[in-house]
Amino acid sequence: MNKLLKMIVYGLVLWMVPFFAAFPFVNPQGNYTVPETFFKSVMVVVGAATGVVLSVAYFASVKKNFFGEGVVVGAIWLTINVAIDLAFVSSGFFRMTFTQYFTDIGLRYLSIPMYTIGMGYALKNMNK
Repeated sequence: MNKLLKMIVYGLVLWMVPFFAAFPFVNPQGNYTVPETFFKSVMVVVGAATGVVLSVAYFASVKKNFFGEGVVVGAIWLTINVAIDLAFVSSGFFRMTFTQYFTDIGLRYLSIPMYTIGMGYALKNMNK
């Protein structure tokens, strides 16, 4: 798989895993079946674990420019995740305003480039 396609596919997977992991915690009417803070904590953990696993898988084939790769893949994954979410917000599937989205969900996606850039930086320093 070429590098750009791998970035895109992994970015889609990064969005899909937490999305489907949320289903047991939300009823068909869109209400939480558990306390909201617990739900949000689970989503952060699922998203971070998925992102780290995908980052490890992505960087396994990277041989140089680790830091730059971390920046690029983090930016692409962040963009993919926010874009899909915004499509759901604008369609009404996620019942919230854009402001609510960015304060409740969108800001959390900033963790994506944090771990990809951090991994790239660590690999850069290991390979000096």
